[in-house]
Amino acid sequence: MNKTLTLRISEEHYHRLKAYAQAENRKLSNALETLAMKQLDEELFVEPFEMRGILTDEGLLGRLKTGHNQAKKLKGRFVE
Repeated sequence: MNKTLTLRISEEHYHRLKAYAQAENRKLSNALETLAMKQLDEELFVEPFEMRGILTDEGLLGRLKTGHNQAKKLKGRFVE
């Protein structure tokens, strides 16, 4: 089910977003959703070719598993 979102932005940003939506032949809401989802994909997820590389690297998987187990046991320290 679709949800409604209220967003407060400056008039300048509104006009820039509106111009983008018109150039892409989209409604403003669709343009905003598309831009937001694209940004999330870029920030949060790994590209499929990168994931294949990770899943086929046995050494890396072993180190990740070791680190995961140590974190569960609260061993080691976190580095900032």
